[in-house]
Amino acid sequence: MPPLSRIVGVLLALNIGIYVGIFVLARMIDLNGVTEYFALWPVAVEGSRMARPGYAGPGFWLWQLVTYGFLHGSNLHLLVNMFALWMFGSQIERLWGSTHFLFYYFFCLVGAGVAQVLVTTMETAGGGAVYPTIGASGAVFGLLLAFGMMFPNVKLVLLFFPVPIKAKYFVVLYGLLELTLGVTGTQSGVAHFAHLGGMFFGLLLIQFWRGKLPWKPKYILYR
Repeated sequence: MPPLSRIVGVLLALNIGIYVGIFVLARMIDLNGVTEYFALWPVAVEGSRMARPGYAGPGFWLWQLVTYGFLHGSNLHLLVNMFALWMFGSQIERLWGSTHFLFYYFFCLVGAGVAQVLVTTMETAGGGAVYPTIGASGAVFGLLLAFGMMFPNVKLVLLFFPVPIKAKYFVVLYGLLELTLGVTGTQSGVAHFAHLGGMFFGLLLIQFWRGKLPWKPKYILYR
């Protein structure tokens, strides 16, 4: 088990603290109208359900691209995300340093949010259900992608897949699974495109740091 790194520890404390704080305050006052403004909602477009008279949802605001990643819907939701953040994030932070790690985390979080907003907005415009997105999963999937690229031959043994598998293969298989579930609409209630968005934006940033994109960094960070 990797020792806890500094920024990962702060992110864990923030996520857990916010979750517990909301749980405690919700027993004293009604927080539904407040917390909904910090979840990630689709954009209201002409002809969509959100644009129709009588809809009382809060709608999309720019800050939601960050705040949604610090809200979780259940103990299990929080536990899974925080365990993955600790497992993969601590090793990435030690390899890259705290500054690059923190930028990468929020880049993936916001990128995942953008991908999810695009999908949910198209669904809503087509008459689909209006629903918010919460959770750090998009950023966590970005960390999973980074782990697979930085430590490709490390073997992982997971609870739901108790067979050793190299990280690079696991990332590819998991990405394909998320794409399949997202396109087919299987396992509703899970933000598959946010997961894929986190991985995609993570890949873009790593390739930029490596000097593999048309836009070059001032110095090559990784090979």
